[in-house]
Amino acid sequence: MAVTVPPYHVAGVANLVSNLYAGRRLVYLDAFSPEVWLDTVRTEKVTHAMVVPTMLARIVESLAGQDDAGVSTLQTLSYGGSRIAPTIVARALELFPTTDFVNAYGLTETSSTIALLGPEDHRSAIESDDADVRARLGSAGRLIPGIEAEVRGANGSPLPVGQAGDLWLRGEQVSGEYLSTKSPLDDEGWFPTRDRAYFDTEGYLFIEGRTDDTIIRGGENIAPAEIEEVLVQHPAVADVAVVGVPDEEWGQRIAAVIVPVAGESIDGDELRAFVRKQLRTSKTPDQIVVWEELPYTDTGKLVRRKVAAALDGGED
Repeated sequence: MAVTVPPYHVAGVANLVSNLYAGRRLVYLDAFSPEVWLDTVRTEKVTHAMVVPTMLARIVESLAGQDDAGVSTLQTLSYGGSRIAPTIVARALELFPTTDFVNAYGLTETSSTIALLGPEDHRSAIESDDADVRARLGSAGRLIPGIEAEVRGANGSPLPVGQAGDLWLRGEQVSGEYLSTKSPLDDEGWFPTRDRAYFDTEGYLFIEGRTDDTIIRGGENIAPAEIEEVLVQHPAVADVAVVGVPDEEWGQRIAAVIVPVAGESIDGDELRAFVRKQLRTSKTPDQIVVWEELPYTDTGKLVRRKVAAALDGGED
């Protein structure tokens, strides 16, 4: 088992304990690079591995121009911790044709995993011609047994399937209190994840991002992840972060920070036109900025507040 996630994070702890229980040999990487990771998997004949989405994206990028990752021993590759573009997952499935992929979603307060997108889910999605089924490559999968979920609107009422709102969870593995603070649970035992999400008709969970990341532009609530998912499909875009920046007229304007693919240049007007073809005009970035890299935590989560703070008052 190759371990590249920090041991102080709940995913790292769960990964360590579950693999020790399974009797697997553990191979720890002190630092991550796609080249070192691939070399380790090959030389150590690794059978199972876990990465965060940023790592998977960099592994895929490092294999550009290749048809196969050349890691025949790798039976299972787990990923999770933040959103990942379906296009990256699709490419990874091509590069690792004999590997089972598993995406897990959860929080520290929920004792880690509450939803899984398993190997069969990945296969059925990548092989389907149905756009709704294929879209599940970008989902967190379906709830595990023992977990209940509700998606609630601003007034606290449950929302119908397909409509995004605040995700609330309930179950025996959900924490009931924090040290030295009151319980976050409501009167009926529901936990507020502070994630914005929705379910499709077959119960697949889609996470749009943190509720406090929502951009309010001209009174319209806009999920940054929806725009990011479109932008990352552009062939010149390697990574992207969309944030709201204060604006006197609109309240907030939409700013997109783009990390270009090596050797590619970014045309702001072209990217705006690219977004407008798939989303409403109101969701087109007002500001496009090019950076060499985005700030991430050790667990692969985008530090969106750093992006917003750097852009506050910046020039287009």
